[in-house]
Amino acid sequence: MTSTRFRDNARYWRTPLLPGADLLTAEYHDHEFTPHWHDAYTIPVIEAGAETYRYQGSRHVAEAGSVPIINPGEVHTGSRAMDEGWRYRVMYAPVDFIHALAEDIAGRAQPLPWFDADVIRDADLAVRLSRAHQLLEANGDPLVAETAMLDALSTLLVRYGRTRPDTPQLATNDTRVITMKEQLAGDLAAPLKLADLADTVGLSQFHAARLFTRVTGLPPHAWRNQVRLQRSLAPLRAGASVADVATAGGFTDQSHFTRHFRRMFGVPPGRWQSA
Repeated sequence: MTSTRFRDNARYWRTPLLPGADLLTAEYHDHEFTPHWHDAYTIPVIEAGAETYRYQGSRHVAEAGSVPIINPGEVHTGSRAMDEGWRYRVMYAPVDFIHALAEDIAGRAQPLPWFDADVIRDADLAVRLSRAHQLLEANGDPLVAETAMLDALSTLLVRYGRTRPDTPQLATNDTRVITMKEQLAGDLAAPLKLADLADTVGLSQFHAARLFTRVTGLPPHAWRNQVRLQRSLAPLRAGASVADVATAGGFTDQSHFTRHFRRMFGVPPGRWQSA
């Protein structure tokens, strides 16, 4: 018996029932996600095949029926873990929405929810998340879909929600990295040299790059490209042309922007926009 090979095919979409969220229905075989992060909680459920990804210093494998949560702002990768590839559904749930839901469940103020790095293997949770995602995508009875969505996300929070662990770092290092981030995220279209970045925090180019990479998980140029990509989403949703968004974001040209966008989101920006 031969297994089915998945193909690279992804569809991003949105629903008013989960405001501000992007949702993804996809299967992948050849595509590999380069190191990147999302501003939202990445909540996938693997429906078939298996995905491997590097996250928080370790390599993980998420097989069918598992839920590999990625916390907002955390760098991760993604590629197939078996010859067939993988198929999954993902909710990119806004931080404010998940935080508010956690406080609603508790009935009082709560710290920002955080999830352990380990793959969640909970068949019941996987079924709830998959069903909610399918109902949202079907765009049928909103009462049924919203109820299923809140049931799935509240189950996730109640069973696996934690608080973010303290990661002790030198205060001077934190300040320097924050300063470098502010400079990198300022005028994204303006050219910036490593020497400029290093001078701002009083370090050599070597030590500035090493410190930034150690703390953020990405070298300065890659981190800046991630900011560019995150900021490109709003104008794309608003209908701006891909070429104009590429120029405003500081990319060399449209093909440069498209190449980086596809590595992060799995589809070219024009297709993401049309969805």
